[in-house]
This record gives sequence, structure tokens and C-alpha cells, in this order.
Amino acid sequence: MIKEQIKDLFTLVKEKQPLVHHLTNAVTINDCANVTLAIGGRPVMASAIEEVADMVGLAQALVINFGTMNDDMYEAIILAGQTANQKGIPVIFDPVGVGATSFRTDRAQKFLEKVKPSIIRGNASEVFSLIGGEVRTRGVDSADIAVSKEDLVKVAAKELHAIVVISGEQDFVSDGTKVISVHNGDTWLTKISGTGCMTASLIGCFSGITNNLLAAAVAGMSTMSLAGERVKKQLKQNEGIGTYRVKLMDEIFLMDGDRWDQGVKLR
Repeated sequence: MIKEQIKDLFTLVKEKQPLVHHLTNAVTINDCANVTLAIGGRPVMASAIEEVADMVGLAQALVINFGTMNDDMYEAIILAGQTANQKGIPVIFDPVGVGATSFRTDRAQKFLEKVKPSIIRGNASEVFSLIGGEVRTRGVDSADIAVSKEDLVKVAAKELHAIVVISGEQDFVSDGTKVISVHNGDTWLTKISGTGCMTASLIGCFSGITNNLLAAAVAGMSTMSLAGERVKKQLKQNEGIGTYRVKLMDEIFLMDGDRWDQGVKLR
């Protein structure tokens, strides 16, 4: 049933063109804007404290990313998140690097006390840190943890009262009851910066057009994983990571319900 619902979202996102407000990573902000356009949404990246609340009010979804968060950005993030909560606008939270430093981890915990995310997307160690697990990530990369991702995603969704997405060799999505795994992808997705941030943007686009946030989360996560897998199979012998990066955006732009349905592997 959820597969049929997701398939329809690809047409709907291009028809409705949701405005997705980002308070995101300075390293990947251009990629996030472009991937939003590629799938059919409209991006806005306003971060000034003076206008974030007004901009959120115009948007259909809000994406918050901790990648290059500082004091000024954090203040804007809280205001934007609270405004979105008040207006019923879905908040997608990407806790980049949480667990790497006490500053980042403490700010994430305070954020969760003040803002209710609808969807949280991170790697296993970031999500583990959000629920109080002791872990030291390697920069923004995932560290090894003892618990399985399938168990972690379900527990985290229950504790955080949100849809939780955990990326990795296999991706897991849960609402605290159901767990859906995505068995697409390629290791080259980890060799270019921003694929995780862009995935949060894709999730934001789908969240802006449906009340089924579990379907939106699976749609965004699986679109990136399937696109990365398809591009790798298409590369010629002398084409490397630069070509892969460009063709990844092409593949997302060309993704539709039929292409997704034929290639996606959900369990």
C-alpha cells in the first residue's frame, strides 16, 4: 500500500511545487537548493533572524541542518522551528555531526526541548546520540554502535515522537511501529559531500505535499539511494566521482513514479 502512495507523490510534487525553507549547511546549501528544484520543489534559504518566521509562514516544509550551526544560526533555527510548529508546517531535522562535540550534542538536545521535528534524518551514531547514547562520531561521519539500526530506528522514533530515518548501507525508516528498509544505494554516495543534506531536502519536498509523513520520508530517502545506484551502473570506464556527482542530479531530475517503482527495493 505505501509503495502505491509513494509512487503518486512524484507527480504531485511537480504539480504542487512546494516551497521548502532551509536553514542548512553552508557547505552544501547550493546542492540542497538544486536538488529541491530537481525533484519539483522550490527552495528558499533565508537565515536572518529578522525574517525567518515570516519565511516559514510562506513555506510548506522546513528543513533544519546542524552542519555549520553557530550561535546566530541556532537562534534563527529555534525561531523558525517554533513558528513551523505553531503553523502546523512539517519540520525535517538533520542532526549533522551530533555526537562529535559536546557543543553540538547539547544544542541538539536543547533544540528538541523547544521544537518538535516531524522527521529526523541522520546516520546511526547521530540518532543514537539524540536519544542519549554515548558515542563519538568521526566529524560528520557515523561511528560504530552496538545496537542494530533496525532496532535503533524504532526505539528512536518512539522516544523522539517523530518519523526517524537512519541512512547507511541499508536505510531504515520508522514511525515507532512500522519499520521500512530501503535496499538501494551505492558506496559512491558517501564519496561526495552533501548527499545526506540533499536527502533531507528531498524529504522536505515530499513532506510539503502529503500528510503521510512516513511515506514522505521513505520517498526522499529511497529517491537518493536509487538515484545513486542507477548512476553508478551507467558510468563509463574513465568516468569518476565528478561525473557521478553531476549525473546524480540528472537522475533525481528524471525520477518519476514509474522509474522509482521499477527500481526501488523496500522491505
